[in-house]
Amino acid sequence: MDSISAIVSPLTRALDAVAAVVFAPSCAACGELLEQPTAGPVCAACWRAVLPLTPPLCQRCGDALPAWRTISQPLAICPRCRRRPPAVDRAEALGTYDGALRAIVHALKYEGRRSLARRLAALMRQRCGAIFDQADCLIPVPLHRSRLRERGFNQAADLAKHLDLPVVHALRRVRPTPSQISLPASRRHANMRDAFAPTRHAATVAAAVVVLVDDVSTTGATLDACARVLKQAGASEVRAITAARAVLPQR
Repeated sequence: MDSISAIVSPLTRALDAVAAVVFAPSCAACGELLEQPTAGPVCAACWRAVLPLTPPLCQRCGDALPAWRTISQPLAICPRCRRRPPAVDRAEALGTYDGALRAIVHALKYEGRRSLARRLAALMRQRCGAIFDQADCLIPVPLHRSRLRERGFNQAADLAKHLDLPVVHALRRVRPTPSQISLPASRRHANMRDAFAPTRHAATVAAAVVVLVDDVSTTGATLDACARVLKQAGASEVRAITAARAVLPQR
């Protein structure tokens, strides 16, 4: 193994040097020239800038809480989840949808940098490993077929296939919906109502602990809509993991 490393390392450095000079590739997140193009389209500094969410966090939706003294006992539950308990039993995210992580997610989702899914998934498992404990399978949030044709891939499915659990395509999006980004928070749940339905694979989630996978969660409306369909199909517990979570004003 040492002899192989002794050969590969200099070769990699040489390839990086040639690629940096000939192609001058830039980081998909910050735009700076990549010193190590063979390591992927995002520079090491931007990956280091992907910071975890800072506790305290709601144990249901993963949203930030203002302070430990405001947490209801015995669980840390945010006011929104107390007012309207979500169908998702527990949600976590790699980090805040801002800065380097936002740029990386955009590069994956809108620029087709699909190789980023592997690194993002590795960080999701590293930081949010508990969400997968005793889980039976992963279920990527589906795109509507028209959006899938337009984009060519589903970023949630790309993330899921690198998370080291069986992937079950138990959901389908039965109607196209306006982008959640363009809607106020008050309309996002209504936008997702009846947007998803079970597939023929949904029978496998009966009595199972499942983990929904998506790229970004803001109000959690999409995840909630998916979780309700899965629970109707018999899932015993629905968790959710996303690459990023938008930080909403504290309530």
